[in-house]
Amino acid sequence: MVTAMSDYRNVNRANWDERAPLHANSPAYALERYVADPGLLSGVVRFDLPRLGDIRGLRAVHLQCHLGTDTLSLARLGANPTGLDFSPVALAHARSLAERCGAAIDFVESDVYDAVTALGPERFDLVYTGIGALCWLPSIDRWARTVAALLRPGGRLLLRDGHPMASTLDDAREDLLAVTYPYFETAEPQVWTGTQTYVETDGALQEATTTHQWNHGLGEIVTALLDAGLSITGLVEHDSAPWQVLPGRMTCGDDGEWRLIEGRDRLPFTFTVQARKS
Repeated sequence: MVTAMSDYRNVNRANWDERAPLHANSPAYALERYVADPGLLSGVVRFDLPRLGDIRGLRAVHLQCHLGTDTLSLARLGANPTGLDFSPVALAHARSLAERCGAAIDFVESDVYDAVTALGPERFDLVYTGIGALCWLPSIDRWARTVAALLRPGGRLLLRDGHPMASTLDDAREDLLAVTYPYFETAEPQVWTGTQTYVETDGALQEATTTHQWNHGLGEIVTALLDAGLSITGLVEHDSAPWQVLPGRMTCGDDGEWRLIEGRDRLPFTFTVQARKS
């Protein structure tokens, strides 16, 4: 069932290549709204505005940028961003969106682990990574070393992602919070097969329906950043996520964030970590 580890990139890239057109036409990504409204920011970037602070003039890189809505949002906040992703199909949509919005953004095709080779070392004031990124990577240590190598001295990281505890839950159970899947990083991936993606779309996946994913414990993430030579400057766990993690058990607020209907204080669904290179 599990192919060789060396194949995980190809398996996942094929899946994202097929997802990208579905996402580009999805009301969840609402690409036309960015074209129509020059002030629109993605919900993910807007959520972390208090932690991002003033990024005007900063040279930023958005790792695993997908369709580039977060990358565009960083540009609209005054940063000079580069978007990096391994899916050429997603990047075609990202470049089109930036062009239609009149934003000068460089999008680079590369696997995240090859980012230093693709972009150069110590070039960036800010490394930004948004929701749903780390689960596609088998080694959190290698990711953290990549982030550190991209940052110039004094540069910083801002990462918001799904909380690893939430990733252990069985989303089919509606009677209780059932811990079913690994919390810590494992040698072998969790292999998933399905035709649906995580947002409402007009179609479904037809061919590349398999993905390989990994969880990474919060302690593993923090330790990896520390081992890579970064200093942790902030860590916040959130009771919400920008998608319905547990279908039928969450409600969406005016801020576009989903929270448990009952017992919101029981579980974090996302987290934001900030770190700085000495």
